[in-house]
Amino acid sequence: MRLLAACSLGGAGHLHPMLAFVEHPRLHDEWLVAGPPALADMVRETGVAFWPGEEPPEGEIAPIRDRLALAPADEASVLGNRELFGRMATTAMLPEMTRLFEEWRPDFVLRDPCEFASAVLARRTGTHVAQVAISFADVEAGSIRVASPALEDHERGLTGALFESPYLTRFPESLDPSPFPSTVRYRSAARVTAGALPDWWHGSDAPLVYATLGTVLGYMSFAVDVFAAVLEAVRSLDARVLLTVGRQFDPARLGPVPAHVHVERWVDQEVVLRTAALVICHGGSGTVLGALEAAVPLVVVPSLADQFENGRRVTSAGAGQVVSSSSSSSTSSRRPPSVADAPRIAGAVATVLGDAAARAGAARVAAEMRAAPLAIDALATLLEPTALGG
Repeated sequence: MRLLAACSLGGAGHLHPMLAFVEHPRLHDEWLVAGPPALADMVRETGVAFWPGEEPPEGEIAPIRDRLALAPADEASVLGNRELFGRMATTAMLPEMTRLFEEWRPDFVLRDPCEFASAVLARRTGTHVAQVAISFADVEAGSIRVASPALEDHERGLTGALFESPYLTRFPESLDPSPFPSTVRYRSAARVTAGALPDWWHGSDAPLVYATLGTVLGYMSFAVDVFAAVLEAVRSLDARVLLTVGRQFDPARLGPVPAHVHVERWVDQEVVLRTAALVICHGGSGTVLGALEAAVPLVVVPSLADQFENGRRVTSAGAGQVVSSSSSSSTSSRRPPSVADAPRIAGAVATVLGDAAARAGAARVAAEMRAAPLAIDALATLLEPTALGG
């Protein structure tokens, strides 16, 4: 059986939700991953074949990407969902996706909800297709509605087909009631990750705080300001702090950091979460899900897209706090955090780090997530039974 995993712009946060299916040993050799060239190294690390497509020129993407963090929510949604993903990224990817379907002929497509070229080809060819959530279901549904004018330009009837296709999600129902009629919840199998974190703190047994702001922030013009805000917030914190900045950001731009803070471009999140007492993050779904699955409470410092809603739901679950920029409001442009927000971030970190109720809230969500079927079993409900072997 030929299984295609299709991913759009967005880096690890868009690719990783599909890896629970792609990396499973029973189907590993049957998958092909298609996506922008920037994903090549991440895909090759999985051992799965990669089909590189095309993406819009950086000169066209950069102005939209920076505007996303500054524009009012409605404008940002149109820029991101309709123009960037729905129109530009799909147009760039369609020629290679067409060639892939003609030459490789997939039997089943699993797609990142922001990747629409594979959905266009699946509709034209009658290929079965499902989407894997990267955010909350109502957020994803709203994104489809906003993108609809561009989607219908590509393929008439595509909007309705997307709502009708199966929707796979790791988010538990208590956090994420779904408007998609065919919603299938799943959990990732526990990965066997060797080793532990190096002792970057010279024997300290202070609580471990993991600060990560995702893989996309490093592309942003304001990235150094956001990292500076987090560093200032943890400057006086009695903890071991691990800050990851992503592969696109040079840590030297941060200047000197406090002795209890260690900076890396990337670490294996699952290794860190085994011993972390708290996660400080931007609210990207991959980090939020990983922390909640590990029963680790969060302080969410959002900058753009669905991060604000993710933070709100973490708070509503009693699993942490959200700290938005003091220059943001529900009626004005949303702004990324700055050093002016550091005292508020520091206060949230100190509160959540010492809050047994936040740990209990994260543990409740973790227990609900563990009750879902494994990814391979959820996928089995969508494929022919014989495709999975014994």
